Amino acid sequence: MVASDSSGGERLLDFLKAPVAAIQDFFILSGRALKNLVRPPHYADDIFIQMDVIGVGSLPIVILVGFFTGVVITMQMSRALSTYGAVSQVGPVVMLTLVRELGPVLTSILVAGRNASGIASELGSMKVTEQIDAMRALGTDPIQKLVTPRMIATCATLPLLTIIADTVGLFGGFIVAYFSLRLTPGQYWTPAYQILAYNDVVQGLLKPFVFAFIVALVGCFYGMRTTGGTQGVGRATTQAVVAAVVWIFVLTTLITRVFVNIS
Repeated sequence: MVASDSSGGERLLDFLKAPVAAIQDFFILSGRALKNLVRPPHYADDIFIQMDVIGVGSLPIVILVGFFTGVVITMQMSRALSTYGAVSQVGPVVMLTLVRELGPVLTSILVAGRNASGIASELGSMKVTEQIDAMRALGTDPIQKLVTPRMIATCATLPLLTIIADTVGLFGGFIVAYFSLRLTPGQYWTPAYQILAYNDVVQGLLKPFVFAFIVALVGCFYGMRTTGGTQGVGRATTQAVVAAVVWIFVLTTLITRVFVNIS
């Protein structure tokens, strides 16, 4: 009986070793990447290249999804609000829904799907072809050269992409409200901006900034620890996207809870 309990405990420890080690490695990578913010060299050229890849490259899909998100919210909410004779309140509903939650979350998920996977596959390919080891041999810190620029670029561009998505989504909602619901521009835009509070703006900008760290660092983490050749690259890419999306939903729940208590 004692031997059986001991064996079960050992199996539990073996099961927990891998996730605990992964979490530890992730925090070490994150700490080193943040430390590099104040330690030269800063590789400004790489930062701007990544801002172009992550920010400008994601712009078309963010605009497209943001527009149709606003359209769908307006169509759905107008049906519900018409029951209470409050169709004129569709603007504030679209504004709060986009700024507080859907804008940051959907934009971050799109960037995670497009860029966390791209970062993981790019760094994973460098890892399995031993380019990262060669970089270390030449005296270059791979985290400072590869991870920190991507983290800075994502943190700089994701809040801006969120603002664009919110704006385009509001415009999409206005098109439906104007042509389908027969609301005037004043009936849509004035209540929408009047309902917006400082708390909502802070929440809507803080979320994508926090999510940016997760998207960039998770992609870099799985890319830097890729093993197993080309199959390992594909596996790391999938793991990066899944982990980033899960953390986005976990963090948005926690941040929303904090702001709900504040307000």
